[in-house]
Parts: sequence; structure tokens; C-alpha cells
Amino acid sequence: MKQLKRSFFERSKVTHIARELVGKLLVTHIDGESVTGRIVETEAYAATGDKACHAHLGRFTERTKTMYKPGGTAYIYLCYGIHHLFNVVTNVEGTPEAVLIRAVEPISGLETMMERRGLEKKARNLTAGPGVMSQAMGITTSLNETDLTRTKSVIRMYDDGFDMVSGIETGPRVGIDYAGEDALLPWRFSLKGSKWKSPAK
Repeated sequence: MKQLKRSFFERSKVTHIARELVGKLLVTHIDGESVTGRIVETEAYAATGDKACHAHLGRFTERTKTMYKPGGTAYIYLCYGIHHLFNVVTNVEGTPEAVLIRAVEPISGLETMMERRGLEKKARNLTAGPGVMSQAMGITTSLNETDLTRTKSVIRMYDDGFDMVSGIETGPRVGIDYAGEDALLPWRFSLKGSKWKSPAK
């Protein structure tokens, strides 16, 4: 099992990275608890030609400044004042692109995940969706700008050689109607047949 290096994230095609992150492992070591989930759904957001991207047209704000950091940096923001959404910055420093991690399949640390979610049994709503996934993994905005490529980072990603024989499905991203025609781009990637994908259509 190999931790993903900065070179993986600094490539220029955010859609390729979003597709290749499906099947990888997301691991967190937070508050003394270690949990692991297999990424089963992602969304890509590009610096140019993508009205859905927070940094579209070079927008640079207190929130989006993280997107301009080197690939492999965690970009975590609050959605609707409730949900902590976890993204990983891609491309080189100064080019604001990112991949949203929408859902994972629980692999280890199940009891910790359920406790964080306030659930008594393993169910799809444990990690199927970007907000609940972050909650289960212990990811909050306090970890924004975390370097995911550091060996002892509290958030890391790994390639364990998972067999992608089932294939990957593509579809439009979720909740971005404001982006006009760009909302129809097939930039959502998910593991075919996974029951842990978010309920979004």
C-alpha cells in the first residue's frame, strides 16, 4: 500500500485525477482515532471553463485562497453553515482546481464512524454523501490546508491496488444549477455498483 505523493495531485487534468481517486483509500488519524474509507464517488472542479468552480475567473477570497496552494492540499469549506465538505487541491500551485470527495465505503474504524454520526448500526447514510462522509471521517474546516502528502499527516490517501473490475460511472455534478451549461458536464465519477454512493441522482 503506497501513500499518494504530490506528483499524483499536481497533474494538469483534474478530471483524470478525480476518476483515479475512485477506489483509493482515505485514512484519517484524528483525536486518537484512526478510520479508513474507500473512495467511491468524486467530483472534479476546474480552474478555467467551469462556472461551478469556486475560483472561476480567478476568484481569490478568504475561502478560495486554499485552492491556489500546491496539489495535495486539503480544501475544506462549510456548506449551508452545517456540512464540512472535503476536497483535495490538484494541479500546481497557483492553478485553483480541486476534487470533492463525495462518498466512501467504510473499511475500518466503523464504531468510531457510527459514534461520530450518532448511528447505532452500519447503514448507507453513514458515509454516502460529502457532508456525512466528512463527519464520519472526523474531517472539519479546522483541518483546511492540511498537506495530505506528508507521511504523518492526519489525513492521507493511499493506493492499495484495489481491483477496479466493476468499472467507473460518470454523470453530472450535484447541486450546481447556478453553473448553467457547466452543470451538465459529466465530471462526477463513481464506483459502478457501489451501494455507498451518495443518493444524488
